[in-house]
Order: sequence, then C-alpha cells, then structure tokens
Amino acid sequence: MFLDLVWLICRANSKAAKITSSYVSKELKDNCIEVITTISNSSDNSLVQLLESTKQLPSLAIVLGGDGTVLHAAQQLAKHNIPILSFNVGGNLGFLTHDGNLLNDSTIWKTIIENKFSIHQRMMLEARIERNGLKNNSTPNALNDFYIRSSHEDNSPTCTLELEIDGEVVDQYRGDGLIVSTPTGSTAYSMASGGPILHPEIEAIIVSPICPMSLSSRPIIVPSSSRLVVKVKPLCNQTQRVKLWQDGAGGDLIEPGERCIINRASNNVKMMILEQSTSYYRTLTQKLHWAGSINRKKN
Repeated sequence: MFLDLVWLICRANSKAAKITSSYVSKELKDNCIEVITTISNSSDNSLVQLLESTKQLPSLAIVLGGDGTVLHAAQQLAKHNIPILSFNVGGNLGFLTHDGNLLNDSTIWKTIIENKFSIHQRMMLEARIERNGLKNNSTPNALNDFYIRSSHEDNSPTCTLELEIDGEVVDQYRGDGLIVSTPTGSTAYSMASGGPILHPEIEAIIVSPICPMSLSSRPIIVPSSSRLVVKVKPLCNQTQRVKLWQDGAGGDLIEPGERCIINRASNNVKMMILEQSTSYYRTLTQKLHWAGSINRKKN
C-alpha cells in the first residue's frame, strides 16, 4: 500500500491518545509519510472541517481511541472510501480496534506498505424520517445501530412502535423502544437488550425490542436488502413522541403519524485488519469474558 498521506484521528480529551499520536506521527514521518492530526467525537467538527477543506484525501486514516471514536470517524470517512486502521488507546471494550500495544512494533508501517493486511467491508445503515409524505434529509449513517425510544419530555417511558418490513406489517412493539442494528453493532446495545451476536461478515439487519411488555416480541434477523419502516402509535390517546438515536448520538424527534425509514446505506466502512490481530472469536472471548478466556488464564 502506498502511504503518501495519513490522517491521525484521536479520541478527544484523552491524554493517552495525545501521547500516542505524537509517537505515531514521528514514526510515520520517519518513513517519509505526511501526517495530519485531528480529533473526532460527537461534539467536535474538526474532522468534518478537515474533509471540507482538504485538497487531498489520505491513503489511510489511523484512529486512536475506543469504539466511540471509530464510530464517529466512520460516519464521515465511509462516503470517501478512506480505509480505517484503529487502535484501542484510552478506550474501553474496543470491539472495533486493534490492541494498542501493536504500535510499539516499529515494523508495523513496513507491514502495511508490503500489503500484509486485509480490508473488511462493514455495512452501515441509513435512516430518514417521513413527514407529511415528504422525506427529510437523512441522519448520518450508522455503523452500529439506530434505535428509537421515548423522548425525555414524555410522561410515559414506554412507547408503541409498529414495524413494517418490505411493505408488510410484522408486529407492534410496546415497551422502551426498538433497536435496528448492523452485524457490527450486534455486540453493542442490541446485545445488551438480548439480541444475537452476528459475525461482522454476515450481511443482515437485526431488529431487537427494548424491554418489550409482551414475551412474544423477540429479536428478528432480516436480509440486508430489507426496507424497514417504523411508525409511532398513540399510547392511551396521549401524544407520544419518540427520538431517533444514531450510534448513541441523539437525533430527530418522531411524532405520531410520521414514519422512520431504515435501510442499508450505499457506502460501507473499510476496516483495515492487520495480520498480527487476533481473530473475531478471540476478541469475543476476551471482551465478553467467556469461559475460553478463563481457561487460557489458568493454563
């Protein structure tokens, strides 16, 4: 891979990410690679401004942080087909990142230049809210999930949502809300709500109810080509407003009679996976503390 320009995208307000970015920047420059450093989070537009002002896109974006930093960066970089190489520096679980200790190996850049890596395509979702028969501008695409929950102003914490898939009404969910997730997001909020874990190379969409009042309301997996429509239903003749969240960031309010249309996005996220990285299953056992990781500690 020819690396002429690399963007370093750091977790905001992280001392560890700041220190590591200085080290990585020096390593790249020592290999005659131009480096531009910026930050990415939900409340900062530095990356957006960089994309709008740049005359040259990078060969690679290196993200230093946790999964949240990767999610925010992916929303902006996917539409430009910029590969992302991420390292867990100052983050938490790090399902989307490599081990930050890999950066201690100075030969890592030679490994990338010699194409000793693979590019994994991660599907994303897009959402639009339809008001009075007109679709508004779509929210930023989601790498993990969209979820719909009652807005904070409502008296009742529950809501009633009708789900339509490819033109057919499937169910009405009464409870705390509904999660629409990608396979990448299956280990996030969807899993916490009882949804299944999908390998990221499986192209599908997961629909998981959040604390449903009916035991018959179960998670469902549908093809990635599906078109999902979520409608807000009045609850006990009350005005019920819900909020659309995207990868954990708050979005638009949805009123009764309005529809939220969710489907697969046209762009994928390009995730660079190094040969030194662990397998997806090893990541699951380590991050979720499954029995396999316990047994390895004993041996």
